Amino acid sequence: MEGNEKLEKARERVIETIAQNIHLYGLVPSAGRQYGMMFFQNEPLTLDDMTEKLGMSKTSMSTSVRALSDLKLVERAWKRGVRKDLYKVTDDWYQSFIDLFSIKWRRSVTLHQVAIKKSLAELEELSKDPAVSGELLEEVQVDIEKLKYIKNYYEWLDRLVDAFEDQKIFELVPIVNESENSDPTD
Repeated sequence: MEGNEKLEKARERVIETIAQNIHLYGLVPSAGRQYGMMFFQNEPLTLDDMTEKLGMSKTSMSTSVRALSDLKLVERAWKRGVRKDLYKVTDDWYQSFIDLFSIKWRRSVTLHQVAIKKSLAELEELSKDPAVSGELLEEVQVDIEKLKYIKNYYEWLDRLVDAFEDQKIFELVPIVNESENSDPTD
């Protein structure tokens, strides 16, 4: 196998793995292939370039680029003399993950906290109603305890999102560069 074939095979393996896992970002496999292809390019690409390299429609490329851009996985680039929009993969995968994680979980946490607060208030009020039967009161108390438990969980998750956003997560899980981690005697 020639060097170029080995290079392409190695790249294609990674591109296909990205395509298989891009669903974690809420995207379809074709967007993953597009992202993977862009990752291995050393120059920003136009939608026409992407269409030519992947054999997909320009509309499909445009839709995927917009979705990738919304998730901050790709960004617009500028190149002197080029009038068409250019795109490249963002340089900081760590920040891209933090952005995605924070956006998705912050929204979820907020929605849950609002629902839990409202439900807890209603159940606390119900538990003080003298007309409530003993059997119903027991169920209400069980539900109150369950809601307090998940309230604590979402407070913890909120702090976790904070740790990502202020990058304190890297104190717990440091970024290690391959060159720093390799044994020179290997």
